[in-house]
Amino acid sequence: MTASFSSVLVTGAAGFIGMHVAHALAAAGTRVVGVDNFDPYYDVSLKEARIATLRPLPQFAFERVDLADSGACAALFARGFGAVVHLAAQPGVRHSLKHPQAYVRNNLVAFGHVLEGCRHHGVKHLVYASSSSVYGANHVLPFSEEQPVDHPVSLYAATKKANELMAHSYSHLYGLPTTGLRFFTVYGPWGRPDQAPMLFTKAIVEGRPIDVFNAGRMQRDFTYVDDIVEGVLRVLARPPARDADRAPYAVYNIGNHEAVELERFIGVLERLLGRRALRRDLPMQPGDVPATYASIDRLQALTGFAPHTPLDVGLARFVDWYLDFYAGAPAQPGC
Repeated sequence: MTASFSSVLVTGAAGFIGMHVAHALAAAGTRVVGVDNFDPYYDVSLKEARIATLRPLPQFAFERVDLADSGACAALFARGFGAVVHLAAQPGVRHSLKHPQAYVRNNLVAFGHVLEGCRHHGVKHLVYASSSSVYGANHVLPFSEEQPVDHPVSLYAATKKANELMAHSYSHLYGLPTTGLRFFTVYGPWGRPDQAPMLFTKAIVEGRPIDVFNAGRMQRDFTYVDDIVEGVLRVLARPPARDADRAPYAVYNIGNHEAVELERFIGVLERLLGRRALRRDLPMQPGDVPATYASIDRLQALTGFAPHTPLDVGLARFVDWYLDFYAGAPAQPGC
Protein backbone atom coordinates (compact mmCIF):
# COMPACT_ATOMS: atom_id res chain seq x y z
CA MET A 1 0.00 0.00 0.00
CA THR A 2 2.95 2.35 0.52
CA ALA A 3 5.22 1.08 -2.28
CA SER A 4 5.06 4.44 -4.07
CA PHE A 5 6.87 6.13 -1.17
CA SER A 6 10.66 5.89 -1.00
CA SER A 7 10.51 6.11 2.77
CA VAL A 8 8.10 7.10 5.51
CA LEU A 9 8.86 9.27 8.52
CA VAL A 10 6.86 8.32 11.61
CA THR A 11 6.95 10.92 14.36
CA GLY A 12 6.11 9.90 17.91
CA ALA A 13 7.47 6.42 17.16
CA ALA A 14 7.99 5.72 20.86
CA GLY A 15 4.34 6.52 21.51
CA PHE A 16 1.46 4.06 21.67
CA ILE A 17 0.03 4.47 18.17
CA GLY A 18 3.34 5.51 16.62
CA MET A 19 5.06 2.30 17.66
CA HIS A 20 2.31 0.14 16.14
CA VAL A 21 2.24 2.14 12.88
CA ALA A 22 6.03 2.04 12.54
CA HIS A 23 6.04 -1.70 13.17
CA ALA A 24 3.35 -2.38 10.57
CA LEU A 25 5.09 -0.28 7.90
CA ALA A 26 8.55 -1.72 8.53
CA ALA A 27 7.25 -5.29 8.72
CA ALA A 28 5.60 -4.78 5.32
CA GLY A 29 8.96 -3.78 3.80
CA THR A 30 8.68 0.02 3.86
CA ARG A 31 11.79 1.92 4.94
CA VAL A 32 10.78 3.73 8.12
CA VAL A 33 12.57 6.41 10.09
CA GLY A 34 11.01 6.82 13.53
CA VAL A 35 11.64 9.86 15.70
CA ASP A 36 10.64 10.79 19.24
CA ASN A 37 11.87 13.15 21.96
CA PHE A 38 11.01 10.83 24.88
CA ASP A 39 8.99 13.51 26.64
CA PRO A 40 8.57 12.49 30.32
CA TYR A 41 4.81 13.14 30.37
CA TYR A 42 4.56 9.45 31.32
CA ASP A 43 7.00 6.63 32.09
CA VAL A 44 9.91 6.94 29.65
CA SER A 45 10.90 3.31 30.27
CA LEU A 46 7.67 2.22 28.55
CA LYS A 47 8.60 4.35 25.54
CA GLU A 48 12.09 2.82 25.51
CA ALA A 49 10.59 -0.67 25.65
CA ARG A 50 8.39 0.13 22.64
CA ILE A 51 11.39 1.25 20.61
CA ALA A 52 13.29 -1.87 21.71
CA THR A 53 10.67 -3.99 19.92
CA LEU A 54 11.23 -2.00 16.70
CA ARG A 55 15.04 -1.98 16.58
CA PRO A 56 15.39 -5.58 15.28
CA LEU A 57 13.40 -4.73 12.15
CA PRO A 58 15.88 -4.18 9.29
CA GLN A 59 13.67 -1.55 7.63
CA PHE A 60 13.42 0.56 10.78
CA ALA A 61 15.81 3.25 12.04
CA PHE A 62 15.27 5.42 15.11
CA GLU A 63 16.51 8.89 15.99
CA ARG A 64 15.87 11.10 18.98
CA VAL A 65 14.56 14.42 17.64
CA ASP A 66 12.61 17.26 19.24
CA LEU A 67 10.32 18.57 16.50
CA ALA A 68 9.76 21.83 18.40
CA ASP A 69 13.46 22.58 17.74
CA SER A 70 13.28 24.26 14.33
CA GLY A 71 16.89 23.49 13.41
CA ALA A 72 16.68 19.82 14.35
CA CYS A 73 13.38 19.43 12.50
CA ALA A 74 14.72 21.15 9.37
CA ALA A 75 17.80 18.91 9.35
CA LEU A 76 15.62 15.83 9.67
CA PHE A 77 13.40 16.76 6.73
CA ALA A 78 16.35 17.74 4.56
CA ARG A 79 17.13 14.02 4.28
CA GLY A 80 13.96 13.56 2.22
CA PHE A 81 10.92 11.37 2.86
CA GLY A 82 8.19 10.24 0.53
CA ALA A 83 5.48 10.51 3.16
CA VAL A 84 5.08 11.49 6.80
CA VAL A 85 2.84 10.02 9.50
CA HIS A 86 2.85 12.67 12.22
CA LEU A 87 1.75 11.15 15.52
CA ALA A 88 4.00 13.08 17.91
CA ALA A 89 1.97 15.31 20.22
CA GLN A 90 1.32 16.27 23.79
CA PRO A 91 -1.68 14.09 24.69
CA GLY A 92 -4.19 14.26 27.50
CA VAL A 93 -7.24 16.44 28.05
CA ARG A 94 -6.85 16.84 31.82
CA HIS A 95 -3.12 17.52 31.66
CA SER A 96 -3.83 20.49 29.40
CA LEU A 97 -5.74 22.20 32.23
CA LYS A 98 -2.55 22.63 34.26
CA HIS A 99 0.22 22.59 31.64
CA PRO A 100 -1.03 24.59 28.65
CA GLN A 101 2.41 25.64 27.45
CA ALA A 102 3.33 22.03 26.68
CA TYR A 103 0.42 21.87 24.22
CA VAL A 104 1.39 25.11 22.51
CA ARG A 105 4.97 23.90 22.11
CA ASN A 106 4.42 20.26 21.17
CA ASN A 107 1.14 20.49 19.26
CA LEU A 108 1.34 23.88 17.55
CA VAL A 109 4.98 24.93 17.25
CA ALA A 110 6.18 21.41 16.39
CA PHE A 111 3.38 20.91 13.87
CA GLY A 112 4.31 24.17 12.17
CA HIS A 113 7.87 22.90 11.78
CA VAL A 114 6.58 19.61 10.34
CA LEU A 115 4.44 21.45 7.80
CA GLU A 116 7.41 23.55 6.74
CA GLY A 117 9.56 20.45 6.39
CA CYS A 118 6.93 18.77 4.21
CA ARG A 119 6.49 21.90 2.10
CA HIS A 120 10.18 22.43 1.34
CA HIS A 121 11.26 18.82 0.83
CA GLY A 122 8.74 17.29 -1.55
CA VAL A 123 6.68 15.16 0.84
CA LYS A 124 3.91 13.53 -1.18
CA HIS A 125 1.46 12.96 1.69
CA LEU A 126 1.26 14.14 5.30
CA VAL A 127 -1.05 12.07 7.50
CA TYR A 128 -1.42 13.52 10.99
CA ALA A 129 -3.27 12.70 14.20
CA SER A 130 -6.26 14.79 15.07
CA SER A 131 -8.71 13.69 17.76
CA SER A 132 -12.37 13.05 18.51
CA SER A 133 -11.90 15.78 21.13
CA VAL A 134 -12.38 18.39 18.40
CA TYR A 135 -16.13 17.67 18.51
CA GLY A 136 -16.16 19.34 21.93
CA ALA A 137 -19.61 20.55 22.91
CA ASN A 138 -21.39 18.82 20.02
CA HIS A 139 -24.30 16.68 21.17
CA VAL A 140 -25.49 15.07 17.92
CA LEU A 141 -24.37 11.43 17.75
CA PRO A 142 -22.68 9.89 15.92
CA PHE A 143 -20.06 12.57 15.31
CA SER A 144 -19.55 13.11 11.59
CA GLU A 145 -16.96 15.13 9.73
CA GLU A 146 -19.71 17.42 8.39
CA GLN A 147 -20.47 18.74 11.87
CA PRO A 148 -18.97 22.08 12.96
CA VAL A 149 -16.09 21.77 15.42
CA ASP A 150 -15.86 25.37 16.57
CA HIS A 151 -16.42 24.87 20.30
CA PRO A 152 -13.57 22.84 21.83
CA VAL A 153 -13.86 22.33 25.58
CA SER A 154 -10.15 21.79 26.29
CA LEU A 155 -6.90 23.33 25.09
CA TYR A 156 -5.83 19.89 23.86
CA ALA A 157 -8.88 19.80 21.58
CA ALA A 158 -8.23 23.37 20.45
CA THR A 159 -4.68 22.47 19.39
CA LYS A 160 -5.95 19.53 17.37
CA LYS A 161 -8.52 21.71 15.62
CA ALA A 162 -5.73 24.22 15.00
CA ASN A 163 -3.68 21.45 13.38
CA GLU A 164 -6.51 20.81 10.94
CA LEU A 165 -6.70 24.50 10.05
CA MET A 166 -2.93 24.79 9.67
CA ALA A 167 -2.85 21.73 7.42
CA HIS A 168 -5.62 23.12 5.25
CA SER A 169 -3.73 26.35 4.73
CA TYR A 170 -0.63 24.46 3.55
CA SER A 171 -2.74 22.27 1.30
CA HIS A 172 -4.40 25.33 -0.20
CA LEU A 173 -1.32 27.53 -0.54
CA TYR A 174 1.36 25.01 -1.46
CA GLY A 175 -0.52 21.99 -2.79
CA LEU A 176 0.71 19.78 0.07
CA PRO A 177 -1.57 16.71 0.35
CA THR A 178 -2.64 16.43 3.99
CA THR A 179 -5.02 14.08 5.78
CA GLY A 180 -6.13 14.49 9.39
CA LEU A 181 -7.38 11.46 11.30
CA ARG A 182 -9.70 11.98 14.24
CA PHE A 183 -8.91 9.05 16.51
CA PHE A 184 -11.58 7.81 18.91
CA THR A 185 -10.36 6.43 22.30
CA VAL A 186 -7.61 4.09 21.13
CA TYR A 187 -6.72 1.13 23.35
CA GLY A 188 -4.70 -2.07 23.17
CA PRO A 189 -1.30 -3.57 24.02
CA TRP A 190 1.43 -1.03 24.81
CA GLY A 191 -1.21 1.60 25.65
CA ARG A 192 -0.63 4.82 27.55
CA PRO A 193 -0.53 4.72 31.38
CA ASP A 194 -2.80 7.77 31.65
CA GLN A 195 -5.70 6.15 29.79
CA ALA A 196 -8.60 4.23 31.32
CA PRO A 197 -7.58 0.67 30.27
CA MET A 198 -4.18 0.98 31.98
CA LEU A 199 -5.40 3.04 34.94
CA PHE A 200 -8.32 0.72 35.67
CA THR A 201 -6.38 -2.50 35.14
CA LYS A 202 -3.51 -1.42 37.37
CA ALA A 203 -5.89 -0.30 40.14
CA ILE A 204 -8.00 -3.47 39.98
CA VAL A 205 -4.93 -5.72 40.04
CA GLU A 206 -3.50 -3.80 43.01
CA GLY A 207 -6.82 -3.69 44.89
CA ARG A 208 -7.10 0.10 44.74
CA PRO A 209 -10.28 2.02 43.81
CA ILE A 210 -10.80 3.26 40.27
CA ASP A 211 -11.98 6.83 39.64
CA VAL A 212 -15.42 6.72 38.00
CA PHE A 213 -16.44 10.13 36.68
CA ASN A 214 -20.00 11.37 36.30
CA ALA A 215 -21.31 8.31 38.20
CA GLY A 216 -20.29 6.17 35.23
CA ARG A 217 -22.71 7.92 32.89
CA MET A 218 -20.09 8.12 30.14
CA GLN A 219 -19.84 6.57 26.69
CA ARG A 220 -16.74 6.11 24.58
CA ASP A 221 -16.13 4.77 21.09
CA PHE A 222 -13.29 2.42 22.10
CA THR A 223 -11.16 1.61 19.04
CA TYR A 224 -8.62 -1.21 19.04
CA VAL A 225 -5.12 -0.14 18.03
CA ASP A 226 -4.79 -2.67 15.17
CA ASP A 227 -7.88 -1.13 13.56
CA ILE A 228 -6.33 2.32 13.91
CA VAL A 229 -3.14 1.10 12.23
CA GLU A 230 -5.06 -0.47 9.35
CA GLY A 231 -6.94 2.77 8.85
CA VAL A 232 -3.75 4.85 8.92
CA LEU A 233 -2.00 2.66 6.35
CA ARG A 234 -4.97 2.61 4.00
CA VAL A 235 -5.37 6.38 4.18
CA LEU A 236 -1.62 6.92 3.76
CA ALA A 237 -1.75 5.11 0.43
CA ARG A 238 -4.50 7.44 -0.82
CA PRO A 239 -3.36 11.08 -0.86
CA PRO A 240 -6.36 13.40 -1.24
CA ALA A 241 -7.18 15.07 -4.53
CA ARG A 242 -7.78 18.80 -4.72
CA ASP A 243 -11.17 19.78 -3.34
CA ALA A 244 -13.45 22.65 -4.36
CA ASP A 245 -11.07 25.00 -2.56
CA ARG A 246 -8.15 23.71 -4.69
CA ALA A 247 -6.68 22.08 -1.57
CA PRO A 248 -5.59 18.41 -1.54
CA TYR A 249 -6.94 18.09 1.98
CA ALA A 250 -9.10 15.61 3.90
CA VAL A 251 -10.21 14.72 7.43
CA TYR A 252 -11.59 11.34 8.53
CA ASN A 253 -12.92 9.79 11.71
CA ILE A 254 -11.42 6.48 12.79
CA GLY A 255 -13.59 4.84 15.44
CA ASN A 256 -15.27 1.52 16.17
CA HIS A 257 -18.69 3.06 15.45
CA GLU A 258 -20.09 2.01 18.82
CA ALA A 259 -20.75 4.11 21.92
CA VAL A 260 -19.84 1.83 24.84
CA GLU A 261 -21.13 2.57 28.33
CA LEU A 262 -18.37 2.97 30.89
CA GLU A 263 -20.17 0.45 33.12
CA ARG A 264 -19.88 -2.17 30.39
CA PHE A 265 -16.20 -1.39 29.93
CA ILE A 266 -15.56 -1.83 33.65
CA GLY A 267 -17.57 -5.05 33.69
CA VAL A 268 -15.51 -6.59 30.89
CA LEU A 269 -12.28 -5.69 32.70
CA GLU A 270 -13.58 -7.21 35.94
CA ARG A 271 -14.42 -10.46 34.15
CA LEU A 272 -11.05 -10.65 32.41
CA LEU A 273 -9.13 -9.94 35.62
CA GLY A 274 -11.29 -12.18 37.76
CA ARG A 275 -11.94 -9.58 40.45
CA ARG A 276 -14.33 -6.75 41.23
CA ALA A 277 -13.31 -3.12 40.99
CA LEU A 278 -13.44 -0.85 44.00
CA ARG A 279 -14.95 2.49 42.96
CA ARG A 280 -14.55 6.14 43.83
CA ASP A 281 -17.30 8.20 42.22
CA LEU A 282 -16.25 11.67 41.09
CA PRO A 283 -17.98 14.50 39.18
CA MET A 284 -17.43 15.15 35.50
CA GLN A 285 -13.99 16.62 34.91
CA PRO A 286 -13.51 20.01 33.23
CA GLY A 287 -12.71 19.57 29.55
CA ASP A 288 -14.33 16.12 29.40
CA VAL A 289 -17.40 15.13 27.37
CA PRO A 290 -20.14 12.61 28.26
CA ALA A 291 -20.06 10.64 24.99
CA THR A 292 -18.09 9.99 21.83
CA TYR A 293 -19.34 7.99 18.85
CA ALA A 294 -17.83 8.04 15.36
CA SER A 295 -19.51 8.07 12.00
CA ILE A 296 -17.07 6.22 9.72
CA ASP A 297 -18.91 6.54 6.40
CA ARG A 298 -16.17 8.71 4.86
CA LEU A 299 -13.38 6.34 5.89
CA GLN A 300 -15.26 3.31 4.61
CA ALA A 301 -16.07 5.00 1.28
CA LEU A 302 -12.41 5.89 0.74
CA THR A 303 -10.71 2.71 1.90
CA GLY A 304 -13.36 -0.03 2.05
CA PHE A 305 -12.31 -0.55 5.68
CA ALA A 306 -14.27 -0.20 8.91
CA PRO A 307 -12.80 -0.84 12.38
CA HIS A 308 -14.42 -3.99 13.71
CA THR A 309 -12.59 -5.46 16.75
CA PRO A 310 -15.16 -6.16 19.51
CA LEU A 311 -14.42 -4.63 22.90
CA ASP A 312 -14.28 -8.04 24.61
CA VAL A 313 -11.64 -9.25 22.14
CA GLY A 314 -9.53 -6.10 22.24
CA LEU A 315 -9.59 -5.80 26.03
CA ALA A 316 -8.64 -9.49 26.38
CA ARG A 317 -5.55 -8.84 24.24
CA PHE A 318 -4.73 -5.75 26.26
CA VAL A 319 -5.07 -7.57 29.59
CA ASP A 320 -2.89 -10.45 28.35
CA TRP A 321 -0.22 -7.95 27.32
CA TYR A 322 -0.47 -6.00 30.59
CA LEU A 323 -0.11 -9.05 32.81
CA ASP A 324 2.75 -10.36 30.67
CA PHE A 325 4.64 -7.06 30.34
CA TYR A 326 4.46 -6.08 33.97
CA ALA A 327 5.46 -9.60 34.98
CA GLY A 328 8.72 -8.92 33.13
CA ALA A 329 8.19 -10.63 29.78
CA PRO A 330 7.43 -7.99 27.11
CA ALA A 331 5.00 -8.95 24.37
CA GLN A 332 5.36 -8.11 20.67
CA PRO A 333 3.24 -5.68 18.64
CA GLY A 334 0.06 -7.17 17.27
CA CYS A 335 -0.33 -9.71 20.07
